[in-house]
Amino acid sequence: MNDNDFMLTTIDNPFNPFTQYDEWLAYDEQKGYYTNNYLARIAKISFELSDSEEEDEINNAIDEIVRLDPFLRYRKVKRSDFDSNNHLKFNVKK
Repeated sequence: MNDNDFMLTTIDNPFNPFTQYDEWLAYDEQKGYYTNNYLARIAKISFELSDSEEEDEINNAIDEIVRLDPFLRYRKVKRSDFDSNNHLKFNVKK
């Protein structure tokens, strides 16, 4: 995973999904979001896709989820959006 990789998270999840994945996932599921499952339903992934094509499809699905989110719950983040204390450096644009 490099800095250009993106992840989908919720605005209330206090954990960094890149470095605190287990905590991030536990929080996400405890809240009933199941963000990974949602992303998997939206992304059009198949075994025929190359790694690059799969990454593009996941990024497109993240963009679609954020764009169509009626509750303004989701945000797209990248590794460099977080400081060394795993806090968002700034209010990441949705």
